[in-house]
Amino acid sequence: MKNELSADDPPDTRRRGRKKQRSLGQVENLERHVRPDWWNGLFNHLYLKTDGDVVGDVAITRAEVDCALGILALAPGSRVLDLCCGQGRHALEFASQGFETWGLDRSHYLIRRARSAMKKQGLQIRFREGNANRLPYRNDTFDAVVILGNSFGYFDSVQEDLEVLREVRRTLKPGGRILLDIADGEWLRTQFKPRSWEWIDDRMFVCRERELSIDRERLISREIISDVETGVIADQFYAERLYSRKGMAALLVEAGFSHTEIHDMPAGSSRNQDLGMMERRFGIMARVEKAWTPVKAKIRQRTRQVVVILGDPRKPDLLKPCAVFDDDDFYTIDAMKKALDAIPGYRFTFRDNHDTMLSDLSRMKGKIDFALNLCDEGFGNTARKELHIPAVLEMLAIPYTGSGPQSLAFCYDKSLVRGVAQEMGIPVPRALYVPPGERIFDIPFGFPVIVKPNAGDSSIGITQKSVAWNSEELTSVMATLKNELGYECTFLIEEYLEGADISVGIIGNPPDAYTVLPLSEEDYSALPPGLPHICGYEAKWLPDSPYWKVRSVPADLSEDTEKMIVRCCMLLFERLECRDYCRFDWRLDADGRPRLLEINPNPGWCWDGHLAKMAGFGGIRYSEMLGMILEAADLRFSHGAENTPVQTENASVPVSGESNVPCPAAIPRNGRNGG
Repeated sequence: MKNELSADDPPDTRRRGRKKQRSLGQVENLERHVRPDWWNGLFNHLYLKTDGDVVGDVAITRAEVDCALGILALAPGSRVLDLCCGQGRHALEFASQGFETWGLDRSHYLIRRARSAMKKQGLQIRFREGNANRLPYRNDTFDAVVILGNSFGYFDSVQEDLEVLREVRRTLKPGGRILLDIADGEWLRTQFKPRSWEWIDDRMFVCRERELSIDRERLISREIISDVETGVIADQFYAERLYSRKGMAALLVEAGFSHTEIHDMPAGSSRNQDLGMMERRFGIMARVEKAWTPVKAKIRQRTRQVVVILGDPRKPDLLKPCAVFDDDDFYTIDAMKKALDAIPGYRFTFRDNHDTMLSDLSRMKGKIDFALNLCDEGFGNTARKELHIPAVLEMLAIPYTGSGPQSLAFCYDKSLVRGVAQEMGIPVPRALYVPPGERIFDIPFGFPVIVKPNAGDSSIGITQKSVAWNSEELTSVMATLKNELGYECTFLIEEYLEGADISVGIIGNPPDAYTVLPLSEEDYSALPPGLPHICGYEAKWLPDSPYWKVRSVPADLSEDTEKMIVRCCMLLFERLECRDYCRFDWRLDADGRPRLLEINPNPGWCWDGHLAKMAGFGGIRYSEMLGMILEAADLRFSHGAENTPVQTENASVPVSGESNVPCPAAIPRNGRNGG
């Protein structure tokens, strides 16, 4: 199978060696231990290792793709979607043979591997993360969709598998074709091996158990992966539905396909060991006979009308060093406008006068498709009124990008976010909430600590002087902050963590269609000795500060740490009602354990901000990043979510990463570590 292995906490083989895991020991009923979503985001390097003789064999992959092309008989340059693409081995081969290729998979780890391989080979493939039963593509997009390597039948029910096929049918062009390469369920039902074991390399081996489910419709498997020195490193269960050739053909017909054909598939491996679900497979191809989706011509021709909402340069902005918009701000706005101009399919107008904002937007209602909300300054350039802009848009029934008022209110309060995270079992630093007027600070943990405003933006109030190493310094820090920010402010006294400073960016709307940008880490190596390692106000706004030398670099994390952080971010994204894009800040403690610091559901969009830097680490240009935000919102609208835009069915938005957007004009780097 393609995505066969999973582990909640995969072993770390990069920094600390293999990590021993707990095994359940002998169990009587394997099916009872299979999680309903065993396949959901759990695939890691162990899968690539245990199935390496298949998934890592270029000759096998090439033979499978050649066989698929012989069955599909595609014209040169056809559009192909490799659904459940894993680490992209088939997509890479399709692209190398000249096909316009897409790849989608639920695994962040495997998609990351796919993108890395794509870059090394100099290919152009639209890889993205998402769910197979809710595809993030327009109607009538592909000439062919392939599901290869036994990647079908993971869901609990036949109905869910049927949803996948119907989604494939929707995205195929009239006359398009689907090809599935799946296990021969009828053969496996009687021929599977109940127990087996084999060596993976000179240190690791895997033991397998298998049995049929109670209804005999699924094969339940258990794999225990062990290291000769450290013992068990993974103990995992999974299940796959057993489709016969006749049953699979009937399911395709039920999904709306016709002209089914059964084909033999090349052997998955020549090894003389247990091949599991890959031992006997068949290919089944079917066609879709349908008319083009109505108003297709209009979809291609229509330009989306978008109003971009910005902060007001006429008004003071107390978060900025001089309390006004300066030349750097206007340069950043110009860079953003140039990047937007590079995205085809849109026409942008801009509004930044907050005194006339309500009347301006009222006149635009019905004439625009949606608003691109880039006003991270807040209404009237007041951070606490950041939620007012989306609130106004909702009152006017104008769809908009980004999170709604409730999400912005949630995340503005750091203590509230901490409470939600703790409720969900997500680790946070130890902290003490300080209400207005409080003068005695009996902290229930040790020093050092960092003091930060409980509510705020742009790292206001967070400087090198915010770190206290004893009670006297804490009293002084609190007095200074209250004097500067006001005695009505609330604060958090938080344990100061000295590990890696990590940021995570998500664009899209989990769990359906999203991209986790490469994680970033702050590089403090250029700081003079003795200064605390924090990316605060000085790093973002004060060029004369030594903190201006702080740089964002790709994060260097172990696989299990990154996986845990990303999984928590996905959960928080949904729990706190974030939309379209968001940034999460984490810090590792002295032992390398991650702790959530805060969530920014309306993060900085500027060309040199954290979000753009993370996108750049993934080879995503600034204009493409903005396009991804537009696409995420538009897909949300088209799925019937809140704030559905007018005339959605007639609208067309180029999919970011799915069109060759020209790079914006060269922009000199000013070094700002924008938020």
